[in-house]
Amino acid sequence: MRVGVPAETRPGERRVALVPDAVGKLVAEGLDVVVQAGAGRHAFAADDAYREAGATVVDGDVLAGADVVLTVSPLTVTQAQLLKPGALTLGFLPTAANAELLDALRERDVLAFAMELVPRISRAQSMDALSSQALVAGYRAALVAAERLPRFFPLFMTAAGTVAPARVLVLGAGVAGLQAIATARRLGAVVEAYDVRPASADEVRSMGASFIDLELEALEGAGGYAREMAEERAERQRQLLTPYVGNSDAVITTAAVPGRPAPLLVTTAMVEAMRPGSVLVDLAAESGGNCELSRPGEDVEHHGVLVHGMKDAPSAMAVHASQLYARNVVNLLLLMTTDGEVVPDFDDEIVAAACVTRKEPA
Repeated sequence: MRVGVPAETRPGERRVALVPDAVGKLVAEGLDVVVQAGAGRHAFAADDAYREAGATVVDGDVLAGADVVLTVSPLTVTQAQLLKPGALTLGFLPTAANAELLDALRERDVLAFAMELVPRISRAQSMDALSSQALVAGYRAALVAAERLPRFFPLFMTAAGTVAPARVLVLGAGVAGLQAIATARRLGAVVEAYDVRPASADEVRSMGASFIDLELEALEGAGGYAREMAEERAERQRQLLTPYVGNSDAVITTAAVPGRPAPLLVTTAMVEAMRPGSVLVDLAAESGGNCELSRPGEDVEHHGVLVHGMKDAPSAMAVHASQLYARNVVNLLLLMTTDGEVVPDFDDEIVAAACVTRKEPA
């Protein structure tokens, strides 16, 4: 069977779905890998490296003849129409935002698997692309905060006097939040963190940060995610968080609920409570934003506070983001591969959960 890896077409996307180091695993299972020329250029994966790993590199289209297509971002409707009936696709595929694409995939009888729907169970950890990319994004968010902040993160004791460390507040202690905490701590900041799930307190403390307990109702959701909160509770949470936000030099927001707009954590009034020269980095800007002022890919200055809306955060670290993502994709694909044939077993809970389009059995 032929596995096709096209060049990504979404503006700003620098990752590639398969890196040369991962090609050998597919070839060893009897799969033919065909990569579009230049597909890995932004992740510094050269065409020659793919060839040396056992893949075929072609200048033209890789979709029409592929039995399996691996992507990072969703295909376009035009690309979906090039797929042969019965083909299989693996990649990120937010269903709520891609109704037309889903219709096109169904019309071609394509089996589409969404990487963000891989269940968060122990057996699927090696396929969890949301977590691997969140790790990259959280690391990047802390670096951006340090870069934008017009002061040091660490403590310095100098002949000219002592420079106090920056105070960093991280809102949301999922994978991205924990990585932001760890990175800010490595840079020498004093870090506090808050999450609606009290169970995350031990993880926060293990990273060397202080956990903020607002003594509100816990919001543990399925799969380790936080569940959506009522507006009354959200407003109370914002009120209680305001002094912590105002006391911080840098705030990093990472809260998200899969398939829904990002929760509003920081209002304009809360930003106005921050000292001039402070920064806020909103990792959820592309899904609506945790901060009322954030705009994806933009810096917004308000009352002397810089609000940065993150955009394409994993793509900014395309080399390692692609390496991690490729391992996730390969592990899911190999779960469905037997003797060189990709044959999904829908009795497997991972396969069933990740599938979004499937021709119903007659």
